[in-house]
Order: sequence, then C-alpha cells, then structure tokens
Amino acid sequence: MPALVRCHHDVALSSALPEAPCSFTASRTDSYPVHVCRDESAALGHLLTEIGDRRVALISDDLVAGLHARGLAARLRAAGVDVTMTTFPAGEASKSLMTACDVLDWLAGTALARRDIVVAVGGGVVIDTVGWVASAYMRGVPYVNVPTTLLAHVDAALGGKVAVDHASAKNLIGAFYQPKAVISNVGYLSTLNRRQLASGLAEVVKKAVIGSPELLALVEHEAERVLARDLDVLERLVRAASRVKCALLAQDPYEEDLRRPLNFGHTVGHAVETVTGYGPVLHGEAVAFGMAVAVEIAVERGLAEYVLRDRLVQLLSRIGLPVSLTGFTVPVDPGEVVTALGQIRKIRDGQIRYVLPLSVGETAIVNDVTDAEVHAAMLRITAARQPGRQAEPVR
Repeated sequence: MPALVRCHHDVALSSALPEAPCSFTASRTDSYPVHVCRDESAALGHLLTEIGDRRVALISDDLVAGLHARGLAARLRAAGVDVTMTTFPAGEASKSLMTACDVLDWLAGTALARRDIVVAVGGGVVIDTVGWVASAYMRGVPYVNVPTTLLAHVDAALGGKVAVDHASAKNLIGAFYQPKAVISNVGYLSTLNRRQLASGLAEVVKKAVIGSPELLALVEHEAERVLARDLDVLERLVRAASRVKCALLAQDPYEEDLRRPLNFGHTVGHAVETVTGYGPVLHGEAVAFGMAVAVEIAVERGLAEYVLRDRLVQLLSRIGLPVSLTGFTVPVDPGEVVTALGQIRKIRDGQIRYVLPLSVGETAIVNDVTDAEVHAAMLRITAARQPGRQAEPVR
C-alpha cells in the first residue's frame, strides 16, 4: 500500500431542504462456505485456506481441548500459523455473560487485530459463546466455526445466531453475526457418547419435519447407524442437514419475519432448559420434548393427523429422546415450565408464536396457544407413555 492515499469528497448541501431529515441506508449480504469432511487432514486444509496469513485466536472448552482443540492448534502452528489459545469449563453453565467477559478480557491481552481470525472449536456452548464474543470484540472480528458435536454440526454452527444465557431466559443476550466459514469434520463425532448423538439427531429431526421429507426418511432409515458412529452415514447426514438448514435460513437469515418454522420445538424446549438450570437436560432433549408437545397440540386442534404424531414420537423414542415428562434424567415440573413460558412471553412483547406441524414439510405458526393447552399437552403425552397405555387409533 502506498504511503499516501488520497480521498476526495464533495457533499452538496445547497439543494437540501432545511427541515427535511437526512437519511442513511446500509445493507449487508453474508455468504460463507460449509465444508463437510471426515478427517482432520481435510479439515486442516480447509481451515488454512480460510485463515490465510492472519493470526488466530483459538477458543474451546476444557474437555474438547484435550480431545481435539490442542492437537488442531499444534497442527496450525506446524503449518506456520500464529496461534494463541484459551479454554473455559465445559458445560451449559459456561454459556454465560461472565464467561464471555473473561474471554473478551483474554482477547484484549492478545495480539489479535481486527482482520485476524477467531476459531471456535467445540459444541453448541462454545460456538454460541465465542460467536457472540467475536461479534462484540473490536465491533466484530471474523470467526470460523469448527463444530465437534452432532448438534453443533447440524445446527449451532450454522446461521449466525450467537448468544449467552441469562438466569431469566435462554439466549437472552446475543446477536446475529455470521461466521466466515464452517469446517465440519465428522471424524470428531467418533468421540461422542450415544446421548450426545441422540441430542444432535433431535435437531436433524426438527429440520426434516418442517422442511424435508427426504431428510426425515434418511433419519428413519439410518438412526441406529448414526448412534453407532458410522462415519459414512454421519457424513451423509451432516451434508443433508446442513443443506436443509442453509436453504431454510436463506429465506429469513435475520428473523425479520416472526414466522419462524426453525423454532419448532424450541419454545417449550427453552422453557425446560431454563427451569432445569441449563445443563441437566441437553438442548436436543429439550427440543425433542418441545416437538412432542407441539405435535400433540396440533392433533388436539385438528390441524394434524394422528399418524404424523405417532411417526414423530416413535422416531424420537427410537433415538432415545424424551417424549414425556418422565423421559428426562431430572424432574421437570409442568407448572414451572408454564411459568418460564410467561417470561418468554414478556420478552416477546406479550406473545408467543408456536410452530405446529401439519404434515411433513408444512407447519403453522400460531400465537393463540394458551398456557392451559401446553400444560394439558404435557400431561397427555406423559400419560400416553405409561405402561399398558394403548396408542390412539390413526384417523
């Protein structure tokens, strides 16, 4: 770059009416690649391409650091990248403003400049927290997501919804801030236990029900192989789920329209996570329960057929996800869930929009679901899972 760069501006003022307001227009289009691969060598190649000659601040949690992140940092350094790294405790409790501020303080002590790269290596907690930190630091620095859980591969790493939790509501403090790239190495999924894989599958089922009969058929056919960590199937699943989510996100990337099918299962699911203290119930488990409640309400209202409810509930049960209040590993009080919905309603200006499935690929967004309906649906689906209870006939 030359030492002297000339800039010339001449803003005319004479033609402007003195009482007319001035106006400002800004627009932004974000686009980024989602690289799906199955080993660290391929992932490293994609990551080096995205990094170029910039410094890297690599952030992970203590658990993933030992499994993947420290090794990845060492390989980046061996390739000539200037890498500094930090971690924070694993678990949903770390998805907090306190953790985010600690990471911001750490970044302030590094040599990271505004065009350098933050790399988030981990599951949904790491990706959500680090993404929000990247959106705030120096008014926004580029970041790359390297997901290590199935849920992060198919959901958290995509879409730029970054946030930390607050005691009163999940994801209360956040932003829309898109990553520079997503590097999805499904080889990392070989270290996950069955419960974590099942939690990730809940988000795949959600996308399938609202937007892809093909994806739903894939999950129904291959669920057991996914839970057995079959890398061939995992790669197919992550590619398919990523493609479906990218297509759905493109319609409204910043949620300007209040009709949001991707929130299927999340309204009740977030309330469950809130009342259980962000941790004992995995996100996908809470979403699965939320989907079971939503489809029950849809059937009760006559909007959906019993066959859809039974198909969804049976699939979630096969995967090992909770579809009743007794399916959780900790007690969940339906009254407390309804109370938490009241806080969500307050945040959303007095209304909650529920996504109710009508058929595979078709949903209805309604704002008149009452707390009594939700409470009754929770009790019904719990009673339906009691031993000796017969399924209702298909109509």
